[in-house]
This record gives sequence, structure tokens and C-alpha cells, in this order.
Amino acid sequence: MQSSVSGTLRISEIFFSLQGETSRVGLPTVFIRLTGCPLRCGYCDTEYAFHGGSRLSILAIITEVAGYAAHHVTVTGGEPLAQKECLDLLRALCDAGYSVSLETSGAIDVAGVDKRVSKILDIKTPGSGEAGKNRWSNLDYLTSHDEVKFVLCDEADYLWAVETLRASRLDQICPVLFSPVHEVLSREALAEWILRDRLPVRMQLQLHKLIWGEARGH
Repeated sequence: MQSSVSGTLRISEIFFSLQGETSRVGLPTVFIRLTGCPLRCGYCDTEYAFHGGSRLSILAIITEVAGYAAHHVTVTGGEPLAQKECLDLLRALCDAGYSVSLETSGAIDVAGVDKRVSKILDIKTPGSGEAGKNRWSNLDYLTSHDEVKFVLCDEADYLWAVETLRASRLDQICPVLFSPVHEVLSREALAEWILRDRLPVRMQLQLHKLIWGEARGH
């Protein structure tokens, strides 16, 4: 179904690849990367999306996505919700029949996100340098088809994430993901900690980086 929603957004890139993270890992997915982010996490791997990009209408975006003939679409950034028109784009993608996920830093209100969208909410750890930007009220809008992600720099981050997980009982709300910063925190160490502490979480690695490294467009 073609969307009639108007509006434009600044887009860094649109590409087709395998989903590298979340419970959708491995699924062929169209990625829509929006330009701009109010955070500056120390491990950020998409700094190129902070600026630039091209302004496209929602209709043009939907048309380009349709060309890939895929069922899954991920809206990411940067921080996609930094552009208020993102909410309209998410709604239009859902109306067009796609299975839509949103990757968000958790620093911006998610209350207006279409309920059909799977929100992947990143809780920033101390090691990111942006833990003070966490908008904890966003946890109130999570449902069972959303996911919470912790990107961990070191053991201190891990212990902080465990405390947060238990204090908020996050695993009773939705799936929880623990991910090591690529080539910073040992994946073997993280695996051992999770098993040692019997955590109700999913450990995830970034599949796209294991296959293609740091190359853009994957």
C-alpha cells in the first residue's frame, strides 16, 4: 500500500543488508539511516551520519525501500528520533505493510512511536560517556515486542548493566541484549560473565562486522 504521508527527512543512506543485531539477526533488511544525533558515544561507529545526507520526502523513501522487495525495515541513525518527521516515516512504513524496527539511543521520548514498530532501546552505560542522557521514562513505553540493548565497554559497564537489569526487571518486560564493543571488550569474557551470573539476557555480536568489517553499506 502506498503511503500518502507528506514530509521530508535528512537521510544519510538507505541500503540492503543482513540485520546484524537484535532478535532479527541474519534477516535480509532495508536500513534507513537518518542524519543527526545529539549524543557522542565514545565507541560510535556511525560518526559519518552526524552531518550531511540528502533531504528526501517520505514518499521517495518508501519508493526506494520498495525497490528492494524486502519485508523487514530498520530505521536507524545517528539518532532517528532527533528528526520529528521520523514518527511519520515509521507510521508510513507500517501502513505499507513492512515489519519495522527502530534503533534509538533512548535519549529522546519514544511515546509517539507507532505501536506496530519494534523499538530497540539502547541504555547508555557509563563507558559510553553518555549515561547521563538516558531517558528512564522511556522504559514505561516498552512492550514485549520491543528490546533493550546494553553496549558494554568493560567489566564496570557489565556490572552496571546487571544492576540496571535487575533493578528495573527489564527481562520481564522484553528481551534484553548484552553486546561487547567491537574489538574492545572480549566476547569470550562477556560470554563467561553472562553464564557465571545466570543472566536472562541474549548475548549479541555484530554479525555485519564479522562478515564485512567496518565497511559502510552493511
